[in-house]
Amino acid sequence: MDFSLTSTQKELQASLNKALKSISPLDRVRRHAQDHETFASDVWQGLVELGITGLMIPETHGGLGLGILDAALVAESLGHHVVPSSFLSSVVLAPLAIMHAGLEAQQRQWLPDLASGQLRVSLALSEHAAGRRSGSGVICRDSRLHGRRLFAMDDAGAHFFLVVDDDARLLMLERDAPGLVITPLPTIDRTRSTARLDFDDAPCTELGSSNPLLVQHLVDVARLMLAADMLGASSNMLEQAVEYAKLRQQFGRPIGAFQAVKHMCAEMAAELEPARSLVWYAGYALDERMSDATLACLHAKSYLAEASRLVSRSATEVHGGMGITDALGLHYWFKRNAWSYQALGSPEHLRELAAQCLTPI
Repeated sequence: MDFSLTSTQKELQASLNKALKSISPLDRVRRHAQDHETFASDVWQGLVELGITGLMIPETHGGLGLGILDAALVAESLGHHVVPSSFLSSVVLAPLAIMHAGLEAQQRQWLPDLASGQLRVSLALSEHAAGRRSGSGVICRDSRLHGRRLFAMDDAGAHFFLVVDDDARLLMLERDAPGLVITPLPTIDRTRSTARLDFDDAPCTELGSSNPLLVQHLVDVARLMLAADMLGASSNMLEQAVEYAKLRQQFGRPIGAFQAVKHMCAEMAAELEPARSLVWYAGYALDERMSDATLACLHAKSYLAEASRLVSRSATEVHGGMGITDALGLHYWFKRNAWSYQALGSPEHLRELAAQCLTPI
């Protein structure tokens, strides 16, 4: 059996990588981080023109109707170029939530605008994946939200927030809803945004009733997208390290000729080799709703988190003192991987969940 990407998927990723070189070059990423921009509208518009915003949305609502594996390939490319733009919430998770839980009228209201890029959504889901922090928790009474949610993702530029309450209900509310207070949470990764949401009788719209299975599906997809992002970022760091080792001269020879540097590059490549298969399989399992889809996503993210940490460290060491300076910008990939490492569960937490999946009842 030949399990690999289709020619269409390969072409999608190749064309996207080519386009992202001009949409989000390193100079644009650096300017976004140094100027403390909250929302890179020109980068978002570039993704809109590529059709990325309609990736998961059915053609009947103006989208491309592609699958989760296709979205993972896009996430890999975005990580490869450290693109400072919303993707996980607006392009992947919000459309899935509305398609699976929303009424037909709600789908007609929101999906076309999501597909066109006119609507952006931030998702507050992390505490269902990584556990609740002290002082957090959200309840909904009579379509009114009370409580607090931490680490809402992609809040910069969002028009709506999609919140999962403590009873696994999906709730939409506008950014300027009365009773909602948004507090940005600065993190190590300036290419992505997070926020704390405080609710005091804030009006919201419910997407169906309590649906723990759908919430778990969204968590699985989110973890896979982060794994794919780390795969892309780490692959880029490896490429930069190998290229630098070919060019950097020491004692009259390229440093890549020294055994220690060869071993570091080989170890990075060996760590990433099985990662791509893990991501592909998890995406396929989610698309086909296979019984081991959750387990596959847990393995993919836990493995990529640790592999990306090794690659980030080793690639920086290959560059020597230059590796930590802004002249190369290697730290943008380093910090992006560090953010993804903890988001939606650390490797230790995910492996514990994986063990529970395998434990007989």
